[in-house]
Amino acid sequence: MNDTQAQQYWNDNAEAWTELVRAGFDIYRDHLNTPAFFNMLPDVRGLSGIDVGCGEGYNTRILATKGARVTAIDISETFIKKAKDAEEEHPLGINYRVARAADLPFENSVFDFATSFMCLMDVARPQEALREINRVLKPSGFLQFSITHPCFTTPHRRNLRNRITGKTYAVEVGDYFKNRDGEIDEWIFGETPPVLRSKFQKFKTPVFNWTLTQWFHLIHEHGFAIEQINEPYASDDVVHAHPALQDTQVVAYFLHFRCRKC
Repeated sequence: MNDTQAQQYWNDNAEAWTELVRAGFDIYRDHLNTPAFFNMLPDVRGLSGIDVGCGEGYNTRILATKGARVTAIDISETFIKKAKDAEEEHPLGINYRVARAADLPFENSVFDFATSFMCLMDVARPQEALREINRVLKPSGFLQFSITHPCFTTPHRRNLRNRITGKTYAVEVGDYFKNRDGEIDEWIFGETPPVLRSKFQKFKTPVFNWTLTQWFHLIHEHGFAIEQINEPYASDDVVHAHPALQDTQVVAYFLHFRCRKC
């Protein structure tokens, strides 16, 4: 799987993805993953930051409201167009550009921090992205990123549910050490109503999986020291409001890292 192929898949996904997430159907993002990420993020007021893999810009816009001067990149031209349209409608001073995470079009040491929301696990060569992010960060700048949890997002995964209550009581995982190189998964947000399921085709997303050990080695080998990690899970109140998030209380679906440039 090369970048041109991956770019085409994400361009094909972008129209449906944007409509569905802006309609509120990505509940794992909106009610768990994003709030936890920003709870962990240091104060960025007055700092310059780059958001790598910004998609249609949802998290980038939140980042800008925290007082940062934000530049954002994505491999998909369609996603960048959607993000720019939102910027024109509600200006936040965000500079959006089409670019690859593995080849950032910026000079050395120009950003105070970098973020990446649920992107780096979808990059064919995350080591190149980490090296590039390190290059464009100022000395002692930080990178905070989220990925699917490698221990529980494995080539084989199945939710085991109570037959009476429907609640998840365990998650069956397998082939943890089998690295996939761009295999295509087909899926759609679980909360998507039937009328929109019939309107849109399922997303086709290239999948790359790395073990936890490989992630730790990649981070350290490319010039970062890990400061903090988090494995967010939904509170009882959140599950009461959004029952589908109950499974996040059983295993960790997401993993957050904050790393400092050495």
